[in-house]
Amino acid sequence: MIGDPVLRTERLELWRPGPGDLQGLVDLIADEETRRFLGPWQPGPKPQFDRLMRHGGSWSFYGYGSFFVRLPGRAEIIGSCGMFHSWRGFGKGLDDAAEAGWIIHRDHWGLGYAGEAMAAAIAWFDATQGPRRIAAMIDADNFASQKVARRFGFDRYGEHDYEGSQVYLYERLPA
Repeated sequence: MIGDPVLRTERLELWRPGPGDLQGLVDLIADEETRRFLGPWQPGPKPQFDRLMRHGGSWSFYGYGSFFVRLPGRAEIIGSCGMFHSWRGFGKGLDDAAEAGWIIHRDHWGLGYAGEAMAAAIAWFDATQGPRRIAAMIDADNFASQKVARRFGFDRYGEHDYEGSQVYLYERLPA
């Protein structure tokens, strides 16, 4: 059985990624509609192993990273959310930065899980990392994620063509 979650919300549990989460991460984005706005993300074990290692590296090097989202007492990963340390390689405030991101599997859309999970993740981040700038990159057509970003005080500050997709750049500045 899995251990204790790092964070609990009314309906969710948020966990630090671990070595046993590879298949859950593969399953999370196997659905084409779930990954529609995720740019170059590819399904399958090899690219998701690399992503899992980046998650672990962010936690190890910086003390924060993405959480995997689960329903209480369940092992299935239904989402990924939080702040991770990124280096996008194009500047514009997204290199060597804390970056927010969230993914919820399509089977769980429309239930408010992204906002609920991000509320817990942002509160945890602010409490453990102190007030600081957080960036986000959201596909121009992903209106649901743009709404979540605005809910948490992210303001759009630019745009970029990222690997064939038009993305909006957001930031949340310390109060």
